[in-house]
Amino acid sequence: MKKILSLALVLLMIVAMVGCGSNKREPIKLTLSTEDSEAILRAAGVQLPDKSVAAGADSVVKWFGWGDPFQNYDEGEIVNTGFWTFQEKYGCTLDYIETTYASASDDLAALVVGGTPPDVMTGGVNSTASFPMRAIQGTIQPIDPWINYDDPLWSPMKELAKKFSIGGKHYQICIETTPANVVPYNRRVIEEYGYDDPAELYYNDEWTWQKFYDMCIDFSDPDEDRFAIDGYAFEGMFIESTGQQILMNDENGRYYSNIDSPEIERGQDMLYQLLKNNCLYGQGSWSLRDNGQFGAGVKDGLCLFYVIGETFFEDTVENISAIWGDIANGELMFAPLPRDENGDGIYYCSSSFDNIKGSMVIIDNAPNPEGAALLASCIRFKVIDPVVQQIDERQMREKYLWSDDMIEMSKECQKIADANFLIDYTGNLPDGLQGVCNNLARSMVRSGQNGSSWAQLKEANRESFEYYIEELNSMIEEFDN
Repeated sequence: MKKILSLALVLLMIVAMVGCGSNKREPIKLTLSTEDSEAILRAAGVQLPDKSVAAGADSVVKWFGWGDPFQNYDEGEIVNTGFWTFQEKYGCTLDYIETTYASASDDLAALVVGGTPPDVMTGGVNSTASFPMRAIQGTIQPIDPWINYDDPLWSPMKELAKKFSIGGKHYQICIETTPANVVPYNRRVIEEYGYDDPAELYYNDEWTWQKFYDMCIDFSDPDEDRFAIDGYAFEGMFIESTGQQILMNDENGRYYSNIDSPEIERGQDMLYQLLKNNCLYGQGSWSLRDNGQFGAGVKDGLCLFYVIGETFFEDTVENISAIWGDIANGELMFAPLPRDENGDGIYYCSSSFDNIKGSMVIIDNAPNPEGAALLASCIRFKVIDPVVQQIDERQMREKYLWSDDMIEMSKECQKIADANFLIDYTGNLPDGLQGVCNNLARSMVRSGQNGSSWAQLKEANRESFEYYIEELNSMIEEFDN
């Protein structure tokens, strides 16, 4: 979330809280000029319309969600300049219709059936508005009348938006992405064991599965409660880092199986070998250390790599240092997912949508779709504003104490993610297909002690996987016609 301040000011004053090595947190004022930002974007062909011609100006937009990232903030948070533009430049207001994540589907259905639908809500891949089922069910509508992915403002998102389309119609406003997973580690622990620094290996193009595997094998010792890998995302990291996905879709929104991919087979075999050699915490039970505490064991040298998204390092300095290692002394670092040395030589990383406002959908029969699209456009405009990017980077340095190495690696990971736009779009599939996808993604780890290889797992699920894919494609075909 970000505090709202005026862009009309030549100088933008921001209050950020900085850890000082004690419980006391001192405010620091950051001053950045904004006078050239719109000129810079205009030179690149990116601009917002004048209010006099902007559809949706001077209107009320109904935002439905389990959080309000625009109007709820505290004094220590950074500016949300996109929402300020929406309010001040275009005279718009936001009506927040509150729900909970658990009840969002039922609450949204009640509003739609009752004839009082909201205008817009968060999209993404794991929300109640997820694609493709919400499109098929008529909960959300195509956004093409209001969002043009050929416009310079939106064109960098065009390839990603295709993944959320049926019959050439787009059902999601893709605003901002972030790398889904990185490989965090504690540099002090890496040094104590005499390992090469993964970040340095990456910059030398030597950060490979084999290097990762060798470290994991050497580090892990169940008798000492040391397991190289933990986290919620490690099961899929070797698939993700191949650039392949188990379930794929084409530009027309039809789905197909990719379980026979040789790249996926190599990745799943690597995971299986790590499992057999006692490198995974929980060893097949999918349990997590310290009741699922993110990063548990990293600072203490009990976990070498905790695969997770880098947004988990945006916390108080005290919390980060207690779990991951002393961030002020440079202990916390991360690298991209390692690459397959037998692959195409490219590093891959999936993308996820940034927080609650990284993507949006327009509800079917929304009373003000123009205003919803204008809100999204304002947010998108400030996401790519170079001045706002400087503010965000300064916040990472001053508030969270990210090192220069972390800042630069974050940029590298973003480049990797943006180069291919891999997205796990299985958050809202029919139940049968969702269940098989979960089995294929997780069951080898959960059943690994029983000797299930990837070959055995995919054959056990092949028939049902293909059946449910065809079922979904039939639903899409009927909807498209």
